[in-house]
Amino acid sequence: MIALGLARALGVRGTVILACLLVLAVTAYGIAQDLGLLELPAHAAPAPREPATGCQPTPTRTALADVPRSYLRWYCQAGARYRVLWPVLAAIGKVESDHGRVHLPGVRSGSNWAGACGPMQFGCVPGSKAGNSWARYGHGRPHDPANAIPAAARYLVDHGARHNLDQAIYAYNHSWAYVTRVKQLARRYAPGGGRR
Repeated sequence: MIALGLARALGVRGTVILACLLVLAVTAYGIAQDLGLLELPAHAAPAPREPATGCQPTPTRTALADVPRSYLRWYCQAGARYRVLWPVLAAIGKVESDHGRVHLPGVRSGSNWAGACGPMQFGCVPGSKAGNSWARYGHGRPHDPANAIPAAARYLVDHGARHNLDQAIYAYNHSWAYVTRVKQLARRYAPGGGRR
């Protein structure tokens, strides 16, 4: 009854404008939720999804909310196969491309200004600043996360990740600030995720 009264008072034009504003508000709310910009009250938080098979240590709620399910599966599989902490791989993927979600040169095709390619921003251009690590550690297309994530794991292992994680992360990107950022994110993704 109230809706009909409001529609009569606004007229056809006003009703159409109000309907468009309502659709826009609902759409904006949904996008904000998808991007994690809205925090639900603790009592209304949805139950976490089941972690992907093989994820040890178990992903935190932060990881389940932030990492796309397919990427989480690839991080966990590569971590288990190459004995590298999957949260470290996930943290590198987050820093480098937000798990493939950023629309920057080199992430989905081609290379960036430094010669890095794919969601893990692996060096793939001979003679470039980033070098061509892909030739040694990669298989297939560097833009395919199913190829890029295991390549990053092989790179980390080859650079001593099992004995000196900090040094391996530093080799991946020559910045101690990068090492700190990756380890902080890894700890957010899983208990003990940035230790070794």
